[in-house]
Amino acid sequence: MDQINANDQGAAVTIVTRTSGFYQGFNPVVALMPKILVAALILWVGLSPSAAGQVLLDVQTWSTQNFGGWYVYVTAFYTIVCLTLGIWPRTAHVKLGQAGEKPEFSMFTWLSMMFGAGIGIGMLTYSTAEPIFHFANNPDTIKGLTTGLDEDNVRNAYKWAMLHYGLTPWACYGVVGISLGYLSYNRGLPLTIRSALEPLFGRAMSGGFGHVVDIVAILATIVGLSVTIGYGVSQFASGLFNISGADWLVGEGGKPTLLAQLMGLILIISASCLSAMSGLNKGIKWLSNINMGLSVFLIAFFVLFGATFFALQTFFYTIWDYLIALPAMSTTVWQAAGTETSVALESWQASWSIFYWAWWIAFAPFVGLFLARVSRGRTIREYVIGAMIIPSLICLVWFTFIGATAIDLELSGVAQGAIVNADISAQLFETINLILSPTLAVGLSVVIVVLLLTFLVTSADSGILIINTLASGGDQSQKQTKHVVIWGTLFAILIGVLLAAGGMDALRSVMIIGALPFSIVMALMSVSLVKTLITNEK
Repeated sequence: MDQINANDQGAAVTIVTRTSGFYQGFNPVVALMPKILVAALILWVGLSPSAAGQVLLDVQTWSTQNFGGWYVYVTAFYTIVCLTLGIWPRTAHVKLGQAGEKPEFSMFTWLSMMFGAGIGIGMLTYSTAEPIFHFANNPDTIKGLTTGLDEDNVRNAYKWAMLHYGLTPWACYGVVGISLGYLSYNRGLPLTIRSALEPLFGRAMSGGFGHVVDIVAILATIVGLSVTIGYGVSQFASGLFNISGADWLVGEGGKPTLLAQLMGLILIISASCLSAMSGLNKGIKWLSNINMGLSVFLIAFFVLFGATFFALQTFFYTIWDYLIALPAMSTTVWQAAGTETSVALESWQASWSIFYWAWWIAFAPFVGLFLARVSRGRTIREYVIGAMIIPSLICLVWFTFIGATAIDLELSGVAQGAIVNADISAQLFETINLILSPTLAVGLSVVIVVLLLTFLVTSADSGILIINTLASGGDQSQKQTKHVVIWGTLFAILIGVLLAAGGMDALRSVMIIGALPFSIVMALMSVSLVKTLITNEK
């Protein structure tokens, strides 16, 4: 038997869910179809990993060439929408919830949850890697305006690094979070992606069209989380190698071995399933607070023992350089025009900006819905400050105090290329190896590995809970053990076969392809949100 999952029978969006059987509490179409598609992908890649890896790379190249401009312009659009809503008095004071409703979580826990679910893993991997890579090569060096690995390139390196971790990417989460929070808490619609399009398409979102929207959101979540966990397990293996020195953990070029990645994957997914079954107010909240505490400790270490003066200079220069250059960086699309420079610029943008925009968009249904869930009772202005501006500044703190220490070691000649030439998963560990004694470096590596583990588990268990929320028509209580385990297993197998097929390149390809449909959904959500706030808020 089926029932209608809505506040009442006259609700604008009604979602049919099962009242009994295996999919009790779930919409069977939305719950089953993503599993079938993921299983088909696993089967295809597993049966012919080499051929599948090449096909994925070819499709990625095609999609980047044809839709790269779309990714650039649409993310700029999300940013304008979110900042305008947070600044404009008519919308800024609108509360995501009923009048007088208080936030469920304290400010510290709220920020911890947002940062941990939204970017924690990326910070541990890219706090060193992003500035270092752009210090060596960025559009300004390609155009001959600065010199790679030279002091005159530091400010440009940070400007481009913040493009990928500043306001624009956090706006991807903001569009989804504000839309779902307002339409769910203020208008009584189910807490699911389709509800955000109700102001544009009305009751059509109750049927097949709505199912497609939620399925697209689930698939985007799967591919976005897969890339994130893939990077995380690679750095996890590098961290274990830095602690133990076990040769089986890394292979040629210092890259983590497939065996090490798979073992880390099994550990993380298992812990994530246990945390997801405990729910939001227990496991995820507890882990998020640990994340923030260890993050503060790690940053404090680099403040005390890193290149602090250089980092402080870089921090304030970057804010100015980034804000001045943001309009141009956010709207420039480079295309190969037959010259060496144009080809290099297009290649850089495809490898960095387009990849990042796809990654943030793929993560948006999961993180956006999660942020909506934990932001009830806060105004849109509070949301924009807490979910866009503060996280951007936190990312900059990580980049400057950790990344600037790495750059300073290279500039001073202490590193002699050890950080620049290391695998991306090992650059943070190479940095601490150079500034600490072997014993202390091992000790700090343990802290980093524990922090990485908690970030990974927080992201994975939050993702599993959000997928079940989407599949159950917005029912936040759906954390049945069997469905948590099924999704955890599918995640582990999918990431494992893609790593075997082509490593991180295969994961990146699936994500860039899979994020495209949801980027269109997000553009419609932005229009829908603006329309709703303008016509309903006085």
